[in-house]
Amino acid sequence: MLVANLLHLWRAPSDTIGHILIGNQMYWYRRIPFVFALCIAAMFVMTTARAETRIGEAVIIKNEVLRVATPATSQINVGDGVLRDENVRTGTDSAARLVMIDSTNLSLGPNASLVLDRTVFNDDHSYRDIAIRLTTGAFRFVTGHSEKTAYKISTPLATIGVRGTILDILSQRGQTIVVLQEGGSRVCATGGQCIELTQPGDTAIITSAGGRTTIKKANVPPWTFSAACAAAAGLCSVSDFADASTVTPPIDDALCGR
Repeated sequence: MLVANLLHLWRAPSDTIGHILIGNQMYWYRRIPFVFALCIAAMFVMTTARAETRIGEAVIIKNEVLRVATPATSQINVGDGVLRDENVRTGTDSAARLVMIDSTNLSLGPNASLVLDRTVFNDDHSYRDIAIRLTTGAFRFVTGHSEKTAYKISTPLATIGVRGTILDILSQRGQTIVVLQEGGSRVCATGGQCIELTQPGDTAIITSAGGRTTIKKANVPPWTFSAACAAAAGLCSVSDFADASTVTPPIDDALCGR
């Protein structure tokens, strides 16, 4: 329909006044400003494409894993794409593993919620900028092929920088726990105080109470995502995006290694 309208616009006499329908908007035109109408059409197509940009794929799905959107939510199934600005939520006794196009692996435990907040592609296999908001619940994050500075991870209480990293992250009301499993990370509490995690087991504990947010470092983590690994076969495995659609969950429960 859009192409037909544009062809009609081009063939019309130069002094003809008419209209063209793009999406739900009606635009008046003369033939002379054809380029203007074409630009409007291009912007409409680009906006639609951005809204539907596929940035990853669901590899492991157990029970209720929902794409939360207005006006309705829908179940995510294995093989479904995940989109930019997507809100994903797991239910009770549910779990999911998502693989991004740069092979970042992101696992969610029960009752977890995240937003794939912002993505800027560098090429077909990496991001120049990717922001992920972990709202609530337990997560395991494994970096992919993008430059480490591209990753922006946040919870309501902290921002988390990564350097070739496996991180376990627990976001709860009033507390965030970040456990380094591999690599390195800089964790900053809301308000600016930061600590460096450099050794496996290093943990940042961010707490909010009485209007004050504090951060402290521990060498023995009070929690890790390992307890969630048995929730679904393959939840704690790692796979490349190129292989994501062919991943077959293992049948054993030895799942918490890289």
